[in-house]
Amino acid sequence: MPTDENSRAIMGIQEIRRKLCILADKDKARILRGFFKTGRGQYGEGDIFIGVTVPMLRKLAKEFGDMPVDDVVLLLKSPIHEERTLSLLMLVRSYETGSETTKKKIFNCYIANTRYINNWDLVDLSAPNIVGAHLFDKSRKQLYAFAGSDNLWKRRIAILSTFTFIRQNDFTDTLRISRLLLKDEQDLIHKAVGWMLREVGKRSRDREEKFLGQHYRGMPRTMLRYAIERFPESERKKYLSRKG
Repeated sequence: MPTDENSRAIMGIQEIRRKLCILADKDKARILRGFFKTGRGQYGEGDIFIGVTVPMLRKLAKEFGDMPVDDVVLLLKSPIHEERTLSLLMLVRSYETGSETTKKKIFNCYIANTRYINNWDLVDLSAPNIVGAHLFDKSRKQLYAFAGSDNLWKRRIAILSTFTFIRQNDFTDTLRISRLLLKDEQDLIHKAVGWMLREVGKRSRDREEKFLGQHYRGMPRTMLRYAIERFPESERKKYLSRKG
């Protein structure tokens, strides 16, 4: 026999799915399936989209903002991409407003359920705001464990989580993890590392250029292009020529 808590969770998720069904758009879903590479052999293979935009999902996250964390995590396990996106938006909101106990629970749930955080948008909208925020004043060993993982999305979580540190002018872990990922084979990691290096450069051009001076000759081209995107054209050409 289901408990009151189970019944409540089921009813809450059913109401969310009812609203998502109303908002679903088949044409948008088709576009999203292509954009997020859901074809055979691609990084998002088999993911299911129903065609609900992120602004709509943010409105739903606000509407259902008082849903208990355990119930939100149930939604995270959905095969539907938008439902996983919504659950992460809800967890981010709950983390930002929650008590220390709630924050710790959300962080632990996130780490325990990374298998469902399995596309770049899901990582990018959640990792800095949950993992990075939680580890800012704590040990960051978890990020290095993720950086050494065989799982693409854990590696992206590792580097994207440091965005929170960058915003506080703390660049050490970004640069260390970037160094660990220099030889990564995945383009999505090249883009993420280059992006974070660019963010470091916005705040400390000297720190970024010191890193580039040591590593730019061996960096994947996409990573380097992202890292130097804001540089003057003459400097970009110098770096891209791998000379100097």
